[in-house]
Amino acid sequence: MTFEGSCHCGAVAFTVEADAPAEAMSCNCSHCRRKGFLLAFLPADTFTLTRGEDALTDYLFNKHNIRHRFCATCGAQAFAEGKGPDGSEVRAINLRCVPAIDLDTLTIHKVDGASF
Repeated sequence: MTFEGSCHCGAVAFTVEADAPAEAMSCNCSHCRRKGFLLAFLPADTFTLTRGEDALTDYLFNKHNIRHRFCATCGAQAFAEGKGPDGSEVRAINLRCVPAIDLDTLTIHKVDGASF
């Protein structure tokens, strides 16, 4: 299966070669809380940026472990790049930027990122 996502204005778009997630992470760190992310972490090799590399701006904070990528036009952050606990490359997909996913059906796992 494949699912697609994008920023608000459509300048940045991606596809993921995987089943649409049924679960998401909601983190209370200063960044995620302010942006209201619902994140799913997937292997980087399932992710393809289909449009907008030139429209992306990066934001790094704290330990600089996650490269937060957002659209310079509309400001939406559809995904981020980082490494999983085992060191493998992952993409954090903001499920709020995937129109085909019914957010009300997701199982939400709360993470106390404010304590990291």
